[in-house]
Amino acid sequence: MRPGAKGTVTAWPRARLEPRRVRGLSADNAYRCRMTRIIVYTGKGGVGKTSVAAATGLLAAERGYRTIVLSTDAAHSLADSFDRPLGPEPTEIAPNLWGQESEVFHNIAKYWGTIQEYVASLIRWRGLDDVMAEEMSVLPGMDELASLLWIAEHHDSGRYDLIVVDAAPTGETLRLLSLPEAGRWWLDRVYPIQRKIAQLAGPIVGRLTGMPTPANAVFTAGEELFARLEHMHDLLADPDLTSVRIVLNLERMVIKEAQRSFTYFHLYGYHTDLVVCNRVLPHDAGVYFGAWREAQSRYRPMVEESFAPVPVREAPFFNEEVVGERMLRQLGAAVFGSADPTDFFYRGRPYTVRREGDRYVMELELPFTSADDVHLSRFGDELVVAVGSWRRNLILPRILVDAPTIGGGFRDHTLRIEFESPAPASAAGVATSRKGAMRDG
Repeated sequence: MRPGAKGTVTAWPRARLEPRRVRGLSADNAYRCRMTRIIVYTGKGGVGKTSVAAATGLLAAERGYRTIVLSTDAAHSLADSFDRPLGPEPTEIAPNLWGQESEVFHNIAKYWGTIQEYVASLIRWRGLDDVMAEEMSVLPGMDELASLLWIAEHHDSGRYDLIVVDAAPTGETLRLLSLPEAGRWWLDRVYPIQRKIAQLAGPIVGRLTGMPTPANAVFTAGEELFARLEHMHDLLADPDLTSVRIVLNLERMVIKEAQRSFTYFHLYGYHTDLVVCNRVLPHDAGVYFGAWREAQSRYRPMVEESFAPVPVREAPFFNEEVVGERMLRQLGAAVFGSADPTDFFYRGRPYTVRREGDRYVMELELPFTSADDVHLSRFGDELVVAVGSWRRNLILPRILVDAPTIGGGFRDHTLRIEFESPAPASAAGVATSRKGAMRDG
């Protein structure tokens, strides 16, 4: 991809797969033989999302999809789940199935090489040796972020019908998925100024202090990196390609975190199509597990009600460890049965903009959120939506840039913002704020 005007990007040419027969392919998904489906599994650490991701990949491969399962979690366990070694590049596991565990230095050399070299030179200038400079030049988040960039590379290669992502626990995944929007803002508004300053003052600073200054190649590498991030964001936010699936256990703490992540995925425009309740105890679990089974029975309806209309599927607590293809096959069959694991089990739009009479209305779904939790502010063409400690910058459609905000409300977990139909010569750019002003109805 390359940067375009005002932060837009032009996609790299996308490979198209030739149509072919895929066993078990549903009629409404036949067109996807020419596309690459992306499924992102996430959940609280320890709920079994890696096992569910691996089982999904194995089931899809056995039904004829060319599938890669990619772990972006820094604490990898995908190789343990398949019970075979995996590396930083795709490794064949079975017919139609590949696995990959990203590795920090391999990823950084691939995606961050020029930027890392400059950071390392700064650290060496401060007096640290080469080994320490190499270690410290790996900035926090670089590994996980570079891992996510593999998604776009696998998609564009055209070698796979399905990419299953075993993502990091929900909090870390949300931070990484929100980075492209922050990066777009920085690239549009701050980056050009920094580049100009470096070009003008860099030689003088370098001669006076000896400090390494970024060469033009560093800024070019930064632009390319953000273009890749933008492309990754476009793929993950595309409702025809990608969906997020949340794995949870029937425990109060886990369910609460899953609800929060469900809200924030909606906030950032990522579509959730399935919730998987993992490790559900059988009815005849015995006396020792009786209280635990009773608690799960109480929480199960809560999950159904909380995540509706997104469907919920179950996986049992097996009587042996879920490791290796045999047990993963059982897990996949328990979750999906005869259903196609690549199907979209639910389709919904996180927010919509439409005209109602003499006004425009934007509606944004925010599950498990109350009116008091939502804070809005507007600056020119940006609408900032904050929910708790999370925030999202929405770029308003062109028609709404000059449209005054005239009201709003919160009903049925949906935020409604009303805009007056813009006058031809209305003033724009005045910051307005509506904080904590949402009300039911």
